[in-house]
Amino acid sequence: MISESKIAHIVEEEIADTAYYIVEIKVSSSNQIRVIIDGNEGVKIDDCVAISRAIEGQLDRDVEDYELMVSSAGLDQPLKLLKQYQKHLGREVKLTLNSGEWMKGILHSADEEEVVIQQQVKEKVEGKKKKQLITKTMRVPQKELKETKVIISFK
Repeated sequence: MISESKIAHIVEEEIADTAYYIVEIKVSSSNQIRVIIDGNEGVKIDDCVAISRAIEGQLDRDVEDYELMVSSAGLDQPLKLLKQYQKHLGREVKLTLNSGEWMKGILHSADEEEVVIQQQVKEKVEGKKKKQLITKTMRVPQKELKETKVIISFK
């Protein structure tokens, strides 16, 4: 079986002088290799092809048959690394908690401990007749997060 560490080493060498980073590498028991990369400015398809060729160049199909997929982290995929959170600061996200609850807001900050979003909510304010739109800051510990997805909007 092909090891994930071997694939990681090949990919790291290929992206060493770029702004790309590895999001995920998975190798199944049937040698299906899946490599997901990302970068602060996105990922070009030509670079995915180059990484794919680098991997193919160091694996021998006569020794082990495999299926290879190299792609960028899609917008519909959950954020997995702190670098991805940093890349999407200021964008609207949906946080799904381990409890099944969810919340939406603008990603304000993120670190190893927590994710901070800002939500616009209407609440009754003392001295006002109508509910007022206020900004609430919500802090969610990373350990309580099931997933975070960027909300795609076409404005």
